[in-house]
Amino acid sequence: MTRRTVTNSDGRPAAGPLLSDAARRPAAAIVAACVVTTALLGAWLGHGAHTDRVDTVIDARVKAILPGSAKLLERLAWPGGLHAIIGMTAVLVLVCLLRRRYRGAALAAISIPAAAVLTERLLKPLVGRTALGFLSFPSGHATGTFAVATAITVLLAGAPRVPRAVRLAAAVIAFAVASVAAAAMIALGFHYLTDAVAGAAVGTGTVLATALVIDLVMLAWRRSREPPPIGLEAEGRLTHVDTEEAGQPEADARRGGMSP
Repeated sequence: MTRRTVTNSDGRPAAGPLLSDAARRPAAAIVAACVVTTALLGAWLGHGAHTDRVDTVIDARVKAILPGSAKLLERLAWPGGLHAIIGMTAVLVLVCLLRRRYRGAALAAISIPAAAVLTERLLKPLVGRTALGFLSFPSGHATGTFAVATAITVLLAGAPRVPRAVRLAAAVIAFAVASVAAAAMIALGFHYLTDAVAGAAVGTGTVLATALVIDLVMLAWRRSREPPPIGLEAEGRLTHVDTEEAGQPEADARRGGMSP
């Protein structure tokens, strides 16, 4: 992905966008797909503890593949817990601040908590689906881990000094950890597959949507502070001079007519 080098009015390099020009359309498409997926699953599965055929088949396979020890499953699910998500978010924000990547810090500080609030405070009560007596849709563990994984991917995409292989490996590991944590919650019985899918959609979509909004806001702010182009400024001055010269004969004529 290519990124344009933007400079401030004093000639210093300005902070680059979170998403490159080439990545914005795919990101917007992913956000739309996440919204549609969550909405359709919520409308289909809401208000009850029922499952569909896909949940029944896939959940049984997940429970057969993952180890049966509850303690081990809890450890695998740990990255999606509240304390782990808060800790990882704080690390991302701190690293971005130390690197003076203020947009990245804002992305992590805003999008990951926003995804959690969206899941826990809005969607879970709204949909009302339950598992083991708890609200389950979307999965909060999947929301948090996929939000963190998406934030890491976006931030690494804007770090060209990091080797591409390292960036790719980090993104793959982040999403692998998120997937394992979501699967562990399914094996423990706290969530169904569709809960995890919706949680992944909420986490991913929220981070990408926040990145798009931050880039648009910063672009509008920068444009509002830019001086007008030299050509347009010179043209405006010439127009002002021409107007004054055109009005001069009329003013002279008025003064001549008022003379005794």
